[in-house]
Amino acid sequence: MKLISFRCSIALLLSMFCCPFVLAAESAASSTQQTSTNTPFLWDNATVYFLLTDRFYHPHNQKSDQQNTHTHLAYGRKDDAARLRGFMGGNLAGITARIKDGYFEKLGVNAIWLTPPVEQIHGYTDEGSGKSYGFHGYWAADFTSVDASLGTSADMRELVETAHAHGIRILLDVVMNHIGPATSVDPLWPSDWVRTAPICTYKDIPSTVSCALVKGLPDIRTESNANVDLPPSLVAKWTAEGRYEREMQELDAFFKRTGYPRAPRYYLMKWHTDWIRKYGVDGFRADTVKHVEPEVWKEFQQFASATYEEWKRKHPTEKLGDEPFYMTAEVYGYSIDQGQNFAMDGGSTINFFDHGFNSLINFGFKSDANKDPENLFSHYSAQLTGALKNKSVLNYISSHDDMQPLDVDRQHAIDAGTKLLLSPGAAQIYYGDETARDLHVSGAEGDASLRSMMNWDELQNNVIRHGVAIEDVLTHWQKLGKFRHDHVAVGAGVHQKLSDHPYIFKRSYSDQHITDKVVVALDLPTTQFTTIAVQGVFENGQILRDYYSGHTAVVIDGKVNFQSKYPIALIALAAQELK
Repeated sequence: MKLISFRCSIALLLSMFCCPFVLAAESAASSTQQTSTNTPFLWDNATVYFLLTDRFYHPHNQKSDQQNTHTHLAYGRKDDAARLRGFMGGNLAGITARIKDGYFEKLGVNAIWLTPPVEQIHGYTDEGSGKSYGFHGYWAADFTSVDASLGTSADMRELVETAHAHGIRILLDVVMNHIGPATSVDPLWPSDWVRTAPICTYKDIPSTVSCALVKGLPDIRTESNANVDLPPSLVAKWTAEGRYEREMQELDAFFKRTGYPRAPRYYLMKWHTDWIRKYGVDGFRADTVKHVEPEVWKEFQQFASATYEEWKRKHPTEKLGDEPFYMTAEVYGYSIDQGQNFAMDGGSTINFFDHGFNSLINFGFKSDANKDPENLFSHYSAQLTGALKNKSVLNYISSHDDMQPLDVDRQHAIDAGTKLLLSPGAAQIYYGDETARDLHVSGAEGDASLRSMMNWDELQNNVIRHGVAIEDVLTHWQKLGKFRHDHVAVGAGVHQKLSDHPYIFKRSYSDQHITDKVVVALDLPTTQFTTIAVQGVFENGQILRDYYSGHTAVVIDGKVNFQSKYPIALIALAAQELK
C-alpha cells in the first residue's frame, strides 16, 4: 500500500470539505487541545525544525521586498555573490517573530535547529560558481560573536527566551572540525591551529580525521595537546573591538579552572559552551562528526552537559525541563540499519552513541521512505527497540546539503509529510518541507538550490504546486505535527499493525513517568464515514479525538466513527479523558 494513492483526496478534502458540523467540531476540539506546558517532552519524539537563519525570515526586510536596503550586509560584504550564495536578509529577529506569531507551535515543533550564528569570514571564496559568502554559518571567523548580518547578542538572547516561553528548545549547530577559508581579508590561522593538507581520502580513520575535509577549508588540529597562542587575527580583532583583555581574562580563568592545556580543541570547547552559559541553548547538533576524534566528542559532551546543568541552576524559571543536555550528530552516511556501529572505511567501526551523542541523523530515511508505510514503520520500530534500544535517530527528507532529497520535485509533499511525521524516531523538518518550497532554482548551482528564501509569499498567495495548494500542504503537516507534539508514542512508542485494509496501527509508550497510546488509520475511504476498530487499545465508553478531522467519538463495541471522510485518522484520548 502506498500513501501516494490518497494525496489528491486529502488535498481536495482540505480545500473543499465545508460541512458546518465539521467546522464547528474542529473549532470546539481546538479549544481543548493540550498545551505546550502540560505535554510531556522526549527528544526521542522531538519534531525539530531546521533552518538557515539568513534564508528564513526578516520581519521588516524580505529579499523579495522592493524596499530592500541591504542592512544585512555587514563587515563590508557586498551583494555580488553567485545565485543564492550570499547573504539575503533573514535574521535572528525574524525567527523570534515567527515564534511569537505561533508558526512553530501550529506545526507542532518543539525544537528549532539553528545553523551556527557565529561571526563568519568577512570576505568570499571565488571558485566554480562564483563568489560565495558564509551566509550558512559553517565558515567561522570568530566563535565568540554573533554575526552582525544575523543580529546581535541581544537578538540571540531574545530568541532563546522567546522559544523557551513557547515550549520550544534550541538546538545549536556547532563546528569542531574546521574554520572558514582564508580570503583576501580573512587570514589563515597559524599552522599549530589548523592544517590545509592532506585532503581527506576516507580510506581509513586517519584519512578521515587527520585531514582537510575539502581543499581550502582549514582543518582544526583537534588531536593536538600542545599549548597554542590565540590566532593573531583574533588578537587584532578583539583589540579593535575593545574586548581583548576581557576575553583573555575569561580564557585564563577557564584554563586555570579546568586544568586543560591551551590546545585548539579546548579553546573551541570553551567558546561553544559559552553559548549555553550566555543564552541557555538546550542542545548541540554537531557538524562533520566523523572528521573529529571520537574521544574529543565524548569530552566535549561532558563539559557541555556540566555547563547546561550550571545554567539551569542559575535560571530555574527559564529552563523548560530537567532533561539533560542533548547532542545529535551528523555522521555523514549513517543509516538506521547500521545500528550503533558506524562503519569507517578500512574495516573499522565507531559507536558514536558511546562518545557523547544521544542520536544520529539518519541519512537512510529518504530512501527508506520509498517503502510502503508498514514496512517502513515496523522496521524502524524494530531497530529502535532492538539494536538501538535507548538510542534514537533523527529522520529527514531534505536538508541544506543533501543533493538527493526525497521528492526533490515536491510532487508528493503531503505523502512525504505523512511518512516523516508518523515514522518512529525524531523528525527533522527542513524549512519549506511543510510548504513545498521549490528545490530547483534557476541560476543556482549545486547545494545553493536547496537554500532559497523561505516561500512565505507563495504561502500568502496560496500557490498551486503539482495540483495541490501550498496552504493545504501546510495544513496537513500541521495536523500531523500537532499530533506528534501532543503524543510521545508517535515517535518514541512501539509500533504494531492492527489491520491491513484499511491500514491501521497503534503506537504505545510507557515508562515510570509517562504512558501514552495512539491509533492511526491511513487510506480510509473518502466516500463514506468509516468505523474504525480500536479494541485492545481503548476501552468502551472512552471519548477519543481524531486529530485530523478535529471530531470526537465514544468507543462502542471496540469501535469509533468520527463522521469524517478524510482518508486519515489520528486517534488518541480526548482532553477530557486525560484529566
